[in-house]
Formats: sequence, C-alpha cells, structure tokens
Amino acid sequence: MSWIKEDELNLLEKISANVLKAGPMPKHVAFIMDGNRRFARKKHMERQEGHMQGFNKLAETLRWCKHLNIQEVTVYAFSIENFKRTKDEVDGLMELAKQKFLKLLDERDNLEKHGVCVRVLGDLEMLPLDLQELIAKAVITTKSHNKCFLNVCFAYTSRYEITNAVREMAWGVEKGLIRASDVSEALLSECLYSSNSPNPDLLIRTSGEVRLSDFLLWQTSHSCLVFQSVLWPEYSFWNLCEAILQYQLNYKSIQKARDLHQEHQALLQLEADRACVAEHLQHHGNGKPADAQRRQEALLHYTTCREERIQDFLEALKHKRDSYFSDLCSKDVLA
Repeated sequence: MSWIKEDELNLLEKISANVLKAGPMPKHVAFIMDGNRRFARKKHMERQEGHMQGFNKLAETLRWCKHLNIQEVTVYAFSIENFKRTKDEVDGLMELAKQKFLKLLDERDNLEKHGVCVRVLGDLEMLPLDLQELIAKAVITTKSHNKCFLNVCFAYTSRYEITNAVREMAWGVEKGLIRASDVSEALLSECLYSSNSPNPDLLIRTSGEVRLSDFLLWQTSHSCLVFQSVLWPEYSFWNLCEAILQYQLNYKSIQKARDLHQEHQALLQLEADRACVAEHLQHHGNGKPADAQRRQEALLHYTTCREERIQDFLEALKHKRDSYFSDLCSKDVLA
C-alpha cells in the first residue's frame, strides 16, 4: 500500500470534517498505534499480517489528517522495548520497515507533490545498516518539503530520548560551546529528537491500553490525551473525529496550561540570568554594589551572549545530526 492515499472523503465525512474545522483544530497529532497483534489473533491471521494491516491503516489515517488540515503527525512505530520480542517478530518488523521505506522512495514524486517531509526519530544505530541507509535516503529526499510532516519514532523511547538530550548538552559543555549555567528546560527541549516540531496538541492511543508506554513523555505534558478501545487496524475516520472533539472540548484548559507554563519558563530563565549576572558583578565589582543601570546593562549583555552561545551550539548539534544521514547516504553510494 502507498504511503499517501489519494481518495477523497465521502459526503458524510466531508460534512463532518467541515463541522469539526469550524472549531479549534489540532495542528499536530501523535498516535500510539496499538493492537496489531491482537487484531491478527482476532482475525486468525499471521502476526506479520497484523503489522501489515497496521501500516495500511496509517496510510489511511494520514489521508484523513490531510483532509482535516492536520499538518503534522507523529507515530510510535517501533519502541526500543520491542527488541525484546521474539527474533522472528523483530526480523519481520525490520523487513516490513525496509519494504515500506523502499516504497516511500519509489513514491518520492508523490511525496513532493503533497509536500510531505518524513523524519525518523530514535537511535537509528540500533537498526540494521541497510535499514539505516534507506531511512537516511528517505529523510534527505524529503527534508526540503514543508507542507506537512510525518515523524516516525523508530528504535525510540522517551526516556532514552531525554537521556540522549542530556548527553548532547554535556557534549556542548565539554566542547566549550555552552556553559553549564546555560542548561535549562528550554535547552533540553531543543536537544530532543523532536526539536524541529511543535509539541503534539493531541495524543491518541488505540486498543484500550491507558498508558503512554514511554512515548513523548516530555512533549505531551500539556497535550490532550485520548485513549480509545478500538484496535489500530480497525481505526476509523469516526474514531479520529471523536478524538478531535475531545481536544476541542478541552482546548481552553490546554491552552491556559501551555501559556502559564511558557510564562513560568520565561520567569525561571530571567531569574537564572540575574543570578549569573549578580555573581559576575560580585566577583568583578571590587566589593562595590552595582547601581540599577549597570545591573540592567550587564543583564542585557549576558542574555545576548547566552542566546548567541546557545544558537551556535544548536547549529553544531544540527550539523552533527545531519552528518549522520549524509554519511549513511555516502556509504550507500560508495557501496
């Protein structure tokens, strides 16, 4: 099945979509696509066929999101914990992923037509090299597209992502790009795999499980969480509409929580900057207290320098991550 389905909505779906779009719509939706194996057992089919049906449902769901003007979708495709499954199942999932990324590369013209940018988030070095190379090609091929975004979390858990972000900041301090005092909640967010994306507005989990299973824990602290009992391969347009309606009913409280958090973050950063400036003035002020104007000038100077340091660090981090993909593509060309 294609990554992008061209089918239009039927009349009733179009009417319902237009009614929903009259209210606040999520711009970014995340899915925990759970229930493929249970679906296979229910239908007395091979487990691998259940996973195949799950991918087909993803393609269909992306079509619905496109018609609902949802610009970004993030999916939990393969957890690091999934490596603990049987070797046959893991090998089957790796083979399915290879097939689907090959299909994606075959459809590059269609992806360009729709402006789909594909990103793959996770520790890809855990994957077979040939799959890494296919992923790198897909990412580089679509990186300039900017109409809609598909983030595929593969070899991913949120705790691993957060740990990796801490390592990246430690690397920045070690290289002298940033100072230990520059480390903050906001900077950690910029070091996550998902740093190019806004946080999800809505997270949906299927199959009746009511847990996040280590998925986007940091990013969904102010998202609407919807748990639905339907198995992922049986997901329908109406299930998606129901989840969006839940988001709309909770929209005001979600926005208020986000705004308050943003204000709190800005206040914490200001307090941290003032503390650094006060310490600097104390050490370089010959014991004399600085007047208000000097403190304000020092604060402005310090803030500007900190922001420049962080920008340089983030550019170096981006270059490091981009090099991983370009090096993989170079290896494939040489091979």
